[in-house]
Amino acid sequence: MSSTDHTVDHALAYPEPPASPLWHRHGAKTRPLTEDQKNRNRQLLLLAQYTPRPNRAGEPSCSRT
Repeated sequence: MSSTDHTVDHALAYPEPPASPLWHRHGAKTRPLTEDQKNRNRQLLLLAQYTPRPNRAGEPSCSRT
């Protein structure tokens, strides 16, 4: 066996750097959504879930088999 161990994961050889200060919020809390905003978001989500997406250019359509 050689003196060099090739199974060592070098990514784990050093400690993880500290988190960026930009990841932490130190300000005013966000305002809660109004009922109208919640209803609008629900409607848009349902519309997006049940509306077929248009085909990208160059892709064959699934209906043409």
